[in-house]
Amino acid sequence: MIIRPKAFFRGVHPAGHKTPTEQLPPERIPTPAEVAVPLLQHAGKPALPVVEAGQAVKRGECIAVCAGGVSANVHASVAGTVKAIETRPDGRGGEAEYIVITASGEQEDAFLAPLSSPTAEEIMERIREAGIVGMGGAGFPSFIKLAPPVPVDTLILNGAECEPYLTCDDALMRGNCEKIVRGAKYMAKALGVTRILIAVEKNKPQAIARFSETELDVVPLKKQYPMGAEKQLIYCCTGRKVPLGKLPAHTGVIVQNVATAFAVCEAVEEGKPLIERVVTVTGGGIRTPKNLICPVGTPLSLLAEACGGEENAVKLVAGGPMTGAALTGYEAVVTKTTGGFLFLTPAETNTDEPTPCINCAKCASVCPMKLMPMQTEFYTNAKQYENAAKYGGVLACIECGACSYICPARRPLAQAIKTAKEQLRRKP
Repeated sequence: MIIRPKAFFRGVHPAGHKTPTEQLPPERIPTPAEVAVPLLQHAGKPALPVVEAGQAVKRGECIAVCAGGVSANVHASVAGTVKAIETRPDGRGGEAEYIVITASGEQEDAFLAPLSSPTAEEIMERIREAGIVGMGGAGFPSFIKLAPPVPVDTLILNGAECEPYLTCDDALMRGNCEKIVRGAKYMAKALGVTRILIAVEKNKPQAIARFSETELDVVPLKKQYPMGAEKQLIYCCTGRKVPLGKLPAHTGVIVQNVATAFAVCEAVEEGKPLIERVVTVTGGGIRTPKNLICPVGTPLSLLAEACGGEENAVKLVAGGPMTGAALTGYEAVVTKTTGGFLFLTPAETNTDEPTPCINCAKCASVCPMKLMPMQTEFYTNAKQYENAAKYGGVLACIECGACSYICPARRPLAQAIKTAKEQLRRKP
């Protein structure tokens, strides 16, 4: 059934830049000679290694376990030998802990046993064992999210993919509709709900057509950014508003990405942990943009090679241009939450120096949370972070980046918001 969505106001309408890859099916890359699997590729605490250097591992074998509380298991994405457990640059100006695996010639699997007609408890345990997290970017462990503190009645699959350039979810939906539906049903059973909606922006007509033939209720969304943000998505699909400081579950709704549903299906039916994903590699600075199926831990340099190499790229971004992170080099690797890598040319990125704020209030006029980003930046620059919360409403920000996108003065508003949030989190 097709459900007519409600409209949310504000937001922006950036150019899509999806044409180079929007019709391309995912292409599997050859097994990398070496992968560096991060111990932290989820919200919460880094996983704890259970292997050591020199140890042989199989593809799908658990190599790091939940650290308690909010955490997730990590598995070997290739079969081979553990080369090292070490700290490496993460490509974003920081460092992270990795389990480095040298691949062997024979790729032997060590998947879990497939489940037949599983109970809700068995599904939850399988999701935990398989290390499945939200694959839309946040990376929250799915076994925790599917055990909400309050009763819920609706599961929404997020197939909006409103970020410019990225088409990994669209490619997955067009080619794996049946698995996504079955994965959604497993999650719904674990939650104890029967109502499942799938929300897809109207610029993905093939995906909408595919899911319209299934028993899921389809919500064709207006092309608008940030349509895929959880709070906006819930309102558009159900008319329910998430109160400030509350979880989506408090409105009776749980949202999961379509790629997460696909991973759940494979984990339940095939015993396959979350060890690979579809990644969009695109931008004017890459010769042949593609959607690639990549093992977790695959280095960015190998993805660039699979796409013919870079050409006149001046900026590398992990994720989309609105919420992604600029990279310092090729040290970045594919993680469970990596939707894409962008190779941007001078024409696709802004290198102008910021100018003084002109008090035009455009940032406030497009903010989907009805905040005052210019106030947040003002007080952040003055190191008055409590005032950034009081007058700018920074703690309610969803970090969509619409304010930075629209600012004619090119002020680093999103950066100021993240700084203020971090400083407030560190406050005793």
